[in-house]
Amino acid sequence: MEKNIRDFTVVIKQDEDGVYIANVPELQGCHTQGKTMDELLKNVKEVIELCLEVEKDIPKEQFIGIQRIRVAA
Repeated sequence: MEKNIRDFTVVIKQDEDGVYIANVPELQGCHTQGKTMDELLKNVKEVIELCLEVEKDIPKEQFIGIQRIRVAA
């Protein structure tokens, strides 16, 4: 059986210690980290596969988008 190919948006940040942190907004709770960008990208692919396995058992939510909201602070 051929697997479906899906693309995901990955938000990457770097913390104060230099560790790369990735979040996949389309998959709830799907995030990982790595000391180098290569390590991070490897970890992201693995965590996406794991999140997709878990997602099969969870009712699907439709990703709508990301909004920036301005408030006075």
